[in-house]
Amino acid sequence: MSEPINVTRSSMPDFNEYLEEIKDLWNTRWLTNMGVKHQKLEVALADYLQSSYVTLFTNGHMALENTLEAFSLTGEVITTPFTFASTTHAIVRKGLTPVFCDINKEDYTIDVTQIKKLITKKTSAILPVHVYGNVCDTIKIEELAKEYDLKVIYDAAHTFGVRIAGKSSGEFGDASVFSFHATKVFHTIEGGAVTYHDSTLQPILMGLKNFGITDYEKIDYIGGNSKMNEFQAAMGLCNLRHLKEEINKRKAVYERYHRNLSGISGITLNRIPDLVESNYAYYPVLFDGYSCTRDEIYQKLRVNGVYSRKYFYPLTSQFECYKGVTDTGDTPVAEYIAQRILTLPIYPELEFDQIDRICEIIKS
Repeated sequence: MSEPINVTRSSMPDFNEYLEEIKDLWNTRWLTNMGVKHQKLEVALADYLQSSYVTLFTNGHMALENTLEAFSLTGEVITTPFTFASTTHAIVRKGLTPVFCDINKEDYTIDVTQIKKLITKKTSAILPVHVYGNVCDTIKIEELAKEYDLKVIYDAAHTFGVRIAGKSSGEFGDASVFSFHATKVFHTIEGGAVTYHDSTLQPILMGLKNFGITDYEKIDYIGGNSKMNEFQAAMGLCNLRHLKEEINKRKAVYERYHRNLSGISGITLNRIPDLVESNYAYYPVLFDGYSCTRDEIYQKLRVNGVYSRKYFYPLTSQFECYKGVTDTGDTPVAEYIAQRILTLPIYPELEFDQIDRICEIIKS
């Protein structure tokens, strides 16, 4: 039997390149607390993401929690249940109430036509989620935010490297939060970041992630500890150098899948708009009216050593931990998509013959 094909595989720089990057840490012994690697990565990411400011965190979830806290939000936050657990958990863990908005059928992002009816006097922010590299309708969301004086914080975990008409996904909203988990297009082993343009946010985020410390003898915030260490930052510096090459390899995998699966009745593939430079982070396939259900395809692939993912299923609003705690909302499209979508393996080293084998299993 062939070796298992996992849904993703972490990209790694050349071993010697990473050794060279971390070598000076044995001399400085500065391993955390915003050291030289950390500072270099922040500058490099601000440039790459076209953002005025970047603040790094030990992971994307803590980046999101601290951002919600930094804006002193209260009451309700409009978001979608078609996302990873982290998005909803962060809202609830900060004492806020998630209000679930449905998604659209075209790109699986928040349905902007449904947001307005969910805004109440308690609403303080909108937390839209970019999905599979697809960016939300940022123009309409910005219009609504201005009309109702709401903060907009994007969960941009899926869109590192994505550009729309030349504009980085890190430029939108009051803040955009990225995950640099090992499975992402760009990673720092574990890690995350927030991009933003308001300079007053920087000292608050720095305080929140470092025990509230603003000076050697001064504690201004009730903060925690979510600093990125130097080994994480070093991995990020290495991976950023090779990101363009990695995305190009992903594109080739993406296009091979498309060649195999396009035009098949009952199979809907993700469409990348003309003005979008994708990062090819995921390969979602919607099985809607196909001869087999999504779950049957999932099992058939698994039997053949191919590990796909029901991403996202179930909806976060359907988690056991939220039963009776939050209003699940009226999200029929999100529920429909969640029951039918499957993300297929995609990573730079995935061979064409492996892709063809995956597609043959699906078509058979």
